[in-house]
Amino acid sequence: MEIVTQVAQFILSLSILIVLHEMGHFIPAKLFKTRVEKFYLFFDPYFSLFKYKKGDTEYGIGWLPLGGYVKISGMIDESMDKEQMKLPPQSWEFRSKPAWQRLVIMIGGVTVNVILGILIYAMVLFTWGEEYLPTKNATYGIATDSLGASMGLKDGDKVLAVNNVEVTNFSRIPGEIMLNETRSIQVERNGQLVNIPVTEDNISKMIESRGKNMLVAPRFPCVVDSLSPGDPAEKVGIKKGDKIISVNGQPAAFHNEVVTILRKNPYTVAHIKVLRNNDTLLIHTPVNREGAIGFYPKSPTSYFKLDTIHYSFLQAFPAGINKAYTTFGDYVKQMKVLVTVKGAHKQIGGFGTIASAYSTEWDWQRFWSFTAFLSIVLAIMNILPIPALDGGHVMFLLYEVITRRKPNEKLMEYAQYAGMLLLLALLLYANGNDIMRAIAK
Repeated sequence: MEIVTQVAQFILSLSILIVLHEMGHFIPAKLFKTRVEKFYLFFDPYFSLFKYKKGDTEYGIGWLPLGGYVKISGMIDESMDKEQMKLPPQSWEFRSKPAWQRLVIMIGGVTVNVILGILIYAMVLFTWGEEYLPTKNATYGIATDSLGASMGLKDGDKVLAVNNVEVTNFSRIPGEIMLNETRSIQVERNGQLVNIPVTEDNISKMIESRGKNMLVAPRFPCVVDSLSPGDPAEKVGIKKGDKIISVNGQPAAFHNEVVTILRKNPYTVAHIKVLRNNDTLLIHTPVNREGAIGFYPKSPTSYFKLDTIHYSFLQAFPAGINKAYTTFGDYVKQMKVLVTVKGAHKQIGGFGTIASAYSTEWDWQRFWSFTAFLSIVLAIMNILPIPALDGGHVMFLLYEVITRRKPNEKLMEYAQYAGMLLLLALLLYANGNDIMRAIAK
């Protein structure tokens, strides 16, 4: 059911973005009296799920959810309608319109994606505000994983800066390390300033393990909040409010320490010391095959003072612009990392990776936030100067505007083929990565 919920959110989000993106082409085309033959959500090779015709345009829903399209008369696009292009240009065709009108039509989709991303971010900030953990409020320091330990980080370190620049939002620390050519991390350890060097190999391993490891998380005490009915913890008498202080004789006052020890000892009996009121108790409990005993800890947010920024309706719009700008910058940096850091390209994901980013429950805040993110990403991807994308058409149109000569139609046709092959190869590669990761689990 969780997968169904994620897929449903993905399809809804994708549908919204596709329809509005294509409207960005459709509306200026109509304004400039250019004939639009088809307007489709999803692709419709051989047949469509639904269609109806109004005026010159056929509206429909295809069965292949890889995108959508508008078919504009007299345009070299993915339809590769060569027969139409052999005929003399007609006044209602795309190729008969002035270059500036064609340029407006082509950048319309990307423009809508940018505006949509800003508007969604603005409304999310207006509705829910922006809650975050200030780095200085992570009073117990960090919990790190084996990768962080190999870099030189230690549990309890307090991150002061990345590349000597303070990171005020704790959740942005991993991103700052991966995306900004980080060479060092400054932490406070036992009251002393420690400078930890970061190598390109460290960054490469971070990217490779993203989604599987946490690198840094706020460390917090391990206090039992609730118990899983029928699991060992409940059966042996562990109670809500118990504070775990050691496991198998090893000090384990923090949640990450408890989890680490238990996971290393599945199918055993763990000796857990807890603090209950003013009493210290030793409890013996079986550990299941996953290395767990069946309890849920008190939420880490209960230990830290979170900051929430609230926005009025008018304040939300500049904040939305700033959020979209930050998203744009971070994604461009990610693209740079993919081509410059060894092995990073292996982390490119397809539809499975995107769908898995949605909540397993229907969470509107997360849904709209991720939809805004995807809208900005689609704008960036579509404006790339690759034939078959909007950016490829824009590239040829700019050439025409500058030189006042139309590019050779045969050249544009071959470029369209090459662009489509490149996009197909990227699509297969990204989704192939998803399949290989699923098999490896």
